[in-house]
Amino acid sequence: MNQPSPLVSEQQPATSAFSLRFSEEDIGIITIDVPNEKVNTLKAEFVEQINQILQQAQAHPHLKGLVFISGKPDSFIAGADISMIARCQQAQEATELAQKGQAIMAHISAFPVPVVAAIHGACLGGGLELALACHGRICSVDDKTQLGLPEVQLGLLPGSGGTQRLPRLIGAPRTLDMMLTGRTIRAKQALRMGLVDDAVPQAILLATAIERVKQGRRSNASLPWSARLVKGPLGKALLFHFVRKQTRAKSHGHYPATEKIIDVVKTGLDQGRGNGYQAEARAFGELVMTPQSAALRALFFAATALKKEFGAQAEPLPIKKVAVLGGGLMGGGIACVTATKAGLPVRIKDINQQGISHSLKYSWDLLQKKAKRGYLKRAELQRQMMLISGTTDYSGFRQVDLVIEAVFEDLALKQQMIHEVEENASQHTIFASNTSSLPIHEIARGAARPQQVIGLHYFSPVDKMPLVEVIPHAQTSAQTIATTVAFARKQGKTAIVVGDSAGFYVNRILTAYINEAARCLLAGETIEHIDRALVDFGFPLGPLQLLDEVGIDVGTKIVPILEAAFGERFAAPAGLEAMLADDRKGRKNGRGFYLYAPKGQKRRHKRADPSVYKLLNLTPKNKQSAQQIADRCVALMLNEAVRCLDEGTIGSARDADIGAVFGIGFPPFLGGPMRYIDSLGIVNLVKKLQLLEQQWGARFAPCEGLLQRAAQGRKLYP
Repeated sequence: MNQPSPLVSEQQPATSAFSLRFSEEDIGIITIDVPNEKVNTLKAEFVEQINQILQQAQAHPHLKGLVFISGKPDSFIAGADISMIARCQQAQEATELAQKGQAIMAHISAFPVPVVAAIHGACLGGGLELALACHGRICSVDDKTQLGLPEVQLGLLPGSGGTQRLPRLIGAPRTLDMMLTGRTIRAKQALRMGLVDDAVPQAILLATAIERVKQGRRSNASLPWSARLVKGPLGKALLFHFVRKQTRAKSHGHYPATEKIIDVVKTGLDQGRGNGYQAEARAFGELVMTPQSAALRALFFAATALKKEFGAQAEPLPIKKVAVLGGGLMGGGIACVTATKAGLPVRIKDINQQGISHSLKYSWDLLQKKAKRGYLKRAELQRQMMLISGTTDYSGFRQVDLVIEAVFEDLALKQQMIHEVEENASQHTIFASNTSSLPIHEIARGAARPQQVIGLHYFSPVDKMPLVEVIPHAQTSAQTIATTVAFARKQGKTAIVVGDSAGFYVNRILTAYINEAARCLLAGETIEHIDRALVDFGFPLGPLQLLDEVGIDVGTKIVPILEAAFGERFAAPAGLEAMLADDRKGRKNGRGFYLYAPKGQKRRHKRADPSVYKLLNLTPKNKQSAQQIADRCVALMLNEAVRCLDEGTIGSARDADIGAVFGIGFPPFLGGPMRYIDSLGIVNLVKKLQLLEQQWGARFAPCEGLLQRAAQGRKLYP
């Protein structure tokens, strides 16, 4: 392919995010580069800037076409500026914002010469809507290049024409899948589905886009047969019926954006794009005002702010090499994300070669899945696997900057690990314990360098769960804290710094919740009824199924530690020990609250194991409503979360919400336990707890912090 001619005639308004230059072939190159920002995001003031730049381009004699390209190294346009949406006070303001976005995209779409988007990096939300308004799209074949419309994750829908343009480009079935899940699409997948016209190496991205301009406008490629099939009245009716039914089954009516997306896409297909655009802008305005979107946007802002913090006033030390003690499920997962996400060499130490082999297989299987789906090249798979090595001794530990211990929850064993690492590693090596419950100061007792001992609590499965808790003890240095937080972030994790007390934050509130679910079971409520009640409330899994997934043996090990630290409210429900006595560990050994198919087979429908009732000497009968069960379990979690905040176990309401949502799947549309308490009203929560206390016992007594805030009319968030 010929390289483009040199670019000449630069024009750039002083404060604009858009600059324009022309090639000798009269093709305009519009570079998007938002000043003082790492990534490009669309802002309200850009409407006028884009209009101006398009007018300048149109005034150029003999203009042949335009190319939009980013001036950022790894981002096309990452979406709209969310704070712009948050400033809207009324639905009409948000509707007008959407209408302005639609107008500028219409201007691009109606431009008299071909317009092509040259996409490298994130092309999301409003960024993809701009690309869809262009007459062609070329993207780079790069892992950083991802295309998507993730607005549903903020309780919104695409508001600048995306709901109308995308179905006509790739068909309604794929459009609905992208919009309802918010998932992103890689370059080759985007090419296969017709979302882009070509996918090329970044080095020739601009040249290819210019060549695409020279080819002139093209009519859209024919839709796949599945999309053509649903264009008829019957096919369309069946598609939207099926999608709506499937979406409601997943959302349980908690996410109004999903219904609006389906309605708006259908309106455009049934009544034409004009009506579709009107429906899109109106729905966008209505969704911005929903409490669900407000909660989801608050979580977005909280997670964004957290990325800029390191938990201590210190400069993080560079981590170049890592070691993991223990080749079990957790150790294997930690090693995997260290190599594949952080890109760091990691050495696994286990007492035997079998443990190392299991750990290596964990990473190999995950990378194989990515390679089969086209997300990873074979050469890259091999490169990442070569970052992981194993040993049955401490060879290589002198070069390690950070050791992560993932052995059994045994205090003496963990203390022994510290002594051995201090003898075999460097003076600067940080020791991080992946304990889920044992206080870090106890683990660090007797350490030669206690300032370099810290907790780093991952959640299972490590490759999927986004949260880690970073737990310093009283002697942990600020530099150790900052370095550990920075490392966790490099692994792709959201890190919250929590206090050094039994169970820390996430497991403490989770245990209160699961204990109450177990009490409901032991009172005769059925397994499915309990779990369905909490799934209907908004959790991704019911508490008993969650215990099966975590491991009943692991999940119940923390209970006596919490009871010893905080008293009787954490006492295990009498009778539940029969599950462990019957060797029921959950999914991992195929014996738990639910039935599991033999290894290698799939069970189509998850069913509770009826033998559990006999084992627990129960006659199952549902006496409480789903709402009553949810109230009991959630109320204890909320009460304990406020205790954690007031005791300093969690540093802020913001961190408490992030920890609960990212760590245990607290319903995101509620914004987290603290934001949910504020929305309920603290006075109302106190009344509910007092009523539950009368019915079920002293464990429901509202904590002092709730009582004080109720009396003073204060909220958890200012």
